[in-house]
Amino acid sequence: MSTDAHPSASPTAGRGVLAVLAAGGIVTTLVQTAVVPLLPQLPRLTGAAPVDVGWVVTLTLLTGAVATPLLGRAGDMYGKRRMLLLALGALAAGSLVCAFASTLPWLLAGRALQGVGAAVVPLSISFLRGVLPPQRTGSAVALMSSTVGIGAALGLPLAALLVQYADWHAMFWAMTVLSTGVLALAWRVLREEPVRSPGRFDLLGACGLSAGLVFLLLALSKAGEWGWGSRRMLGLSGAALLILTGWAVQQRRVSRPLVDVRLAMRPAVLLPHLAALLAGFAFYANSLVTAQLVQAPRATGYGLGFSVVAAGVCLLPSGVIMVVCAPLSARLSAARGAKATLTLGTVVIAAGYGLRFADSRQLWAVIAGAAVVSVGTALAYSALPMLIMRAVPLEQTAAANGLNVLMRTIGQALCSAVVATVLAQHTRLFADTAGVAVAAPTLDGYRVAFAAAGAVALLACAAACLIPRRPRPEPSPFQETEQDARPEPRLLARRPSANDVQEPAGTDTGTGTAADARPGPGPAGTTA
Repeated sequence: MSTDAHPSASPTAGRGVLAVLAAGGIVTTLVQTAVVPLLPQLPRLTGAAPVDVGWVVTLTLLTGAVATPLLGRAGDMYGKRRMLLLALGALAAGSLVCAFASTLPWLLAGRALQGVGAAVVPLSISFLRGVLPPQRTGSAVALMSSTVGIGAALGLPLAALLVQYADWHAMFWAMTVLSTGVLALAWRVLREEPVRSPGRFDLLGACGLSAGLVFLLLALSKAGEWGWGSRRMLGLSGAALLILTGWAVQQRRVSRPLVDVRLAMRPAVLLPHLAALLAGFAFYANSLVTAQLVQAPRATGYGLGFSVVAAGVCLLPSGVIMVVCAPLSARLSAARGAKATLTLGTVVIAAGYGLRFADSRQLWAVIAGAAVVSVGTALAYSALPMLIMRAVPLEQTAAANGLNVLMRTIGQALCSAVVATVLAQHTRLFADTAGVAVAAPTLDGYRVAFAAAGAVALLACAAACLIPRRPRPEPSPFQETEQDARPEPRLLARRPSANDVQEPAGTDTGTGTAADARPGPGPAGTTA
């Protein structure tokens, strides 16, 4: 059984490891978001039907959701460095396949491989816990968490520039070069840390979790298109519920589960997972709605008519803010605790949506509101891994962080479906300056989306307030199984020495202890 001991890594080596892992997190998010500007042109470029093009995003979401908890558990068992290299390798291979693709099936195959890269950030956070001393872990985790916002903010404008001024394959070639470079650096810089979780990989549990997640996320991602009450939506949701319920029962019965359900149900772990789901919803509404709002035609009365590139530039301040807030959130967690940081972050997110609800007609108001939401997101996302790591054993860090990121992914998928439904219900025709009818959501539709995201952020705040301040250090079932298998230690009797003074039989000095009650030499030289 491994203990929670941290090696004394040199500051230079630690900075090198952190730089490589942060680069991996940024590139991963870049790859996930860079395809968005290409979506309107894909039917013409690939000859596919417009309704099928959405799978370019959906398939990446599905493979990422499945790979994150599976590679997290495999990282705990077989080594986090090994799984990081596997995830980065899949990211590079998928980018290369997309660079050569000219039809939708090949593009989907590449995007599926790219989705495996979603496991990079939680694996990196878990890796840092094993190789850095505790006093440096907080700031490193905060920086890794901020890479999600940095990559999203940089990906959209950079990809839009490449798509607008170069061949669309150039975007995927750039991804290939970046991901291959990070893979080479990780191979050279990272060293495997020794903490492992013993046992066999739970293949049955992996299949059950994968099937349940695919049905659940497919239902959420297509809810706006199929309808919330459609047969396909209800059928997939019901199948997901049945499969995941059976999977949870199976996980409680096996000795080495894929996910330690008993540990995950403890309030110190369950509540951060719930907060992650709600924070993922609240965060995603900000980036999802901002780009659409500033690209809306001016005929709507609120839209700015920006291009995709200009809309992406509007998101850059949010990415910069998340970088600036990373050390601030680490200091706040060190001084007040990660629970206080998460609580404050969710309140700030709700306040940001309050600003966006009040004014979304002027560019400065849009950027300011989005920036406030990004501040709250940086605080919340940096606190969540710290709350998880303080509540789980070291050898389960990657699996627990992977599950936490999965909760954020489910929250983002749910947000996408809800926002799409809200905006679709508030869409009407506007007449532009030439008298041509243009369909676009009304400003009230965006306000409903802002209000929903702000309310969800307050629910996340409530979940954060309920998290135990000092979780009780209970052993996980993994530890209990190992301890039960160990033989009881035997107390060996000490051989008497010549200096020992033997008391006469029947004498009680009144100062004896429990240790003195062990069998000893009697007055006749025999054992009493």
